[in-house]
Amino acid sequence: MLEMTRETFEGLVSDALDQVPPELARLMDNVAVFVEDEPPADDPELLGLYEGTPLTERGEWYAGVLPDRISIYMGPTLRYCGSPEEVVHEVAVTVIHEIAHHFGIEDERLHELGWG
Repeated sequence: MLEMTRETFEGLVSDALDQVPPELARLMDNVAVFVEDEPPADDPELLGLYEGTPLTERGEWYAGVLPDRISIYMGPTLRYCGSPEEVVHEVAVTVIHEIAHHFGIEDERLHELGWG
């Protein structure tokens, strides 16, 4: 397993968020991104997770709710990747993948687009 400080990994997540085009970043609404050490025990290889209500499913009822949550998991990412360069790439792909879920894009379509 690669070793990387949490601070460095969080910096990669921040860099990936900075790569989101401004016109899309402005559309992101009520979503928070977190770095977590490990995913839920029932899915130990999960690299990222979106939890919330996608923008495409929000209606008039959507008010006063907790932010959607995007979690990026450090442990499985470092176990999956073979080099620091792979970590940079995988973090960027995972961040974009989870943001796409916020916009209502499903896994099948993400795989078709190469972000799966």
